[in-house]
Amino acid sequence: MRKRRSKNYSRVNKGPEYRVNRRIRVREVRLIDHNGTNHGVVPTNQALQMAEDAELDLVEVAPNAKPPVCRIMDYGKFAYEKTKREREARKQQKQIEIKTLRLTPRTSDFHRDVYVNKAKKWLVEGKKVKFQVRFKAREITYPEIGQKTLEDIAEELGEISEVEQAPKLEGWSMTLLLNPTG
Repeated sequence: MRKRRSKNYSRVNKGPEYRVNRRIRVREVRLIDHNGTNHGVVPTNQALQMAEDAELDLVEVAPNAKPPVCRIMDYGKFAYEKTKREREARKQQKQIEIKTLRLTPRTSDFHRDVYVNKAKKWLVEGKKVKFQVRFKAREITYPEIGQKTLEDIAEELGEISEVEQAPKLEGWSMTLLLNPTG
């Protein structure tokens, strides 16, 4: 027996859903008209009639209030402007990207230097860098080798970064997290 999926995929994380016009099922509402005038507590039928006369929608904006607050407005325009504001807010958010570089305790000095140069470039761009030394088999019995490697890297990148998380052994890997300075 398979579970049926909901057909409304777009409703994943949209925030509050507003009741509009005939979906408002309470007897009385606190009414604010399209000009911003507060009409006080009015029967829902009268509020719907006022919205129809103004050729606009009656929208329940505060359903938890006693009685619920409704506003006469153009719901399509309201919904459009709301999504537009949310899109702008998402654009303004700063996404911090974490770049991960994986090493082993046996990584040669040449390859380690290549990784350090990559990390320098990313730190200058403002990205966080995470170095991860992964241990295999018996290498785990000598974690100080990995710790020494990570401490050397942190020292080498010390002028353009600061250590957010010092070398720390977690399971079979040891990680170092660097933040860009300035």
